[in-house]
Amino acid sequence: MAAGAYASPFHFTRQFSRGTGEPPVALKRRVLLERAAWALSTGESVTEVAFAAGYDSVEGFSRAYSRAFGHPPSATTAEKRRRWLPAANGIHFHPPMSLWVENAPKGRSEMDPTTLLLHHDIEDARELLTAAGQLTEEQYRRVRMPGLTVEAFRGPEASIAEVLDHLVETKECWLAAIDGEDMPGPRGNDLPELVDRHERVAVRWLDTVREIDRRGGWEDTLIDALCDPPESFVLGSVIAHVLGYSAHRRYLVRHWLRTEIGDGATELDDGDPINWLRRRE
Repeated sequence: MAAGAYASPFHFTRQFSRGTGEPPVALKRRVLLERAAWALSTGESVTEVAFAAGYDSVEGFSRAYSRAFGHPPSATTAEKRRRWLPAANGIHFHPPMSLWVENAPKGRSEMDPTTLLLHHDIEDARELLTAAGQLTEEQYRRVRMPGLTVEAFRGPEASIAEVLDHLVETKECWLAAIDGEDMPGPRGNDLPELVDRHERVAVRWLDTVREIDRRGGWEDTLIDALCDPPESFVLGSVIAHVLGYSAHRRYLVRHWLRTEIGDGATELDDGDPINWLRRRE
């Protein structure tokens, strides 16, 4: 491309980045990942998609895909929805082999604090669920702070099992409200079931927030007629609500896990987004 523009690779990259807000290599990588998400949703195998996206190994592709979308390729659902990554230039993949250029692109960069907090929340919860697998059933369900409630309307959260359950359930309930679905009914909080629920809700949660951001819908209002009396919620405040209470629950569980696991908890860091991002890169 540089030769076709009669420029050196260095100057071409600089001019391209200045004009599009993204280096050519980064743009190509992002668009190919968007295409990979579409291909996975149509039923193609992870291996086929990885090599079609230009990766030398499935492992390398899986790491890049997980960093971009917040979940592994295997968790991509079959829903026919856009899975566009943030791009200031508005250039995106459009199936089956086209590009779509938004007239007035919206969306945040990967370094935007909201984006970082969303992805950190999902991955930190996954890490805590994994660590909880080291507990006995008694440790997992032991009442540690009798009567503790984080949100009064959700009931007690006095054990690791209850807090982890509500950590997942909060996203499930808000997604049901946003998508106009029935509220999820009571479910068990056995650890394997919670891990499965978390992986499923993580995909929908990140897809939903990306779509809200892309269309600039942070100030949209959701009116929940099931509340008595009906209540209205600004979408931006809903996301802030979920992130705020999620952080509280994660740090609470982290403290309890450390008191139980002892030396086995050394792999649990402090839950700092700075250190998480360093490891992720």
